[in-house]
Amino acid sequence: MASSKATIYSALAANLLIAVTKFVAGGISNSGAMIAEGIHSLVDTANELLLLLGLRRSKKEPDATHPFGYGRELYFWSFIVSILIFGLGGGISIYQGILHVIKPELLEKPSINYIVLGLSVIFEGGSLIIGVRQFNRVRGTQPWWQAIINSKDPSSFVVLFEDGAAVAGLIIVLICTYFNQRFNLPFLDGVASILVGLLLMGVSLILARESRSLLMGEGIAPDTKASICALVEQDAGVIKVQHMMSTYQSPEEVLLMLVVVFEDNLTTPAINEAIDRIQRRISEKYKLVRYIIIQPESAQPANVSSVSV
Repeated sequence: MASSKATIYSALAANLLIAVTKFVAGGISNSGAMIAEGIHSLVDTANELLLLLGLRRSKKEPDATHPFGYGRELYFWSFIVSILIFGLGGGISIYQGILHVIKPELLEKPSINYIVLGLSVIFEGGSLIIGVRQFNRVRGTQPWWQAIINSKDPSSFVVLFEDGAAVAGLIIVLICTYFNQRFNLPFLDGVASILVGLLLMGVSLILARESRSLLMGEGIAPDTKASICALVEQDAGVIKVQHMMSTYQSPEEVLLMLVVVFEDNLTTPAINEAIDRIQRRISEKYKLVRYIIIQPESAQPANVSSVSV
């Protein structure tokens, strides 16, 4: 979590500084694309603040109304961030772009745009490099896309996508600004804004999909489930694991529920001792599994249908 905060703080500082600069440059040069980029950076700044809020609220201690804690606050605010990127970042950029395509305006003092865009690439690129380095520490040897899918900490990949989209958007605006000035094609200013908006909407859909999956209760990986199942079934009093259900309460907390078939000859105290052993073994090997609920099941066939999870 500390690495995630470092990434968010670096992105927050870069976006806040760049947003002000872009708005000033857009106003001076009469560039809709620069205004759209300013909106983009302003939305990113708000997003970083929301992620920090989510990280803070996710650390609240469990209470009577939330016995498993507030870890999913981070997933909720990450989903809100993805919606903001879509609605504010993407929607307003496309709207601005359409207006400037319909009614194009000549650039005034375009040199200031090049200065601002160049500085923005440096700042956003630096933030992106920090985000990539932090994410590389987490992903290990996994391929990039697989690591994003497997990640349970949205604060890491949300900032990564934001910074990547920011750098790509700056390059789009830079190219369109050059051709606009070089060939006197003022409508390209609006085209750049539309392309930036479409880019943001695409990124927001990816982030919304991943954040929604975590918010709705994504469970542990299949190989981890198989490993835990094997660990439980090694216990002398266990016949088999009937069902296993899990959900991430936060990037660092997993709720695990097991339906376990014990030997018929075990007494109630013996079953309780076996449950204690199993919980201790799982906790020792899997530090993220914070809550373990085990329900004993009879080995005798029941006359009710079971649902496989």
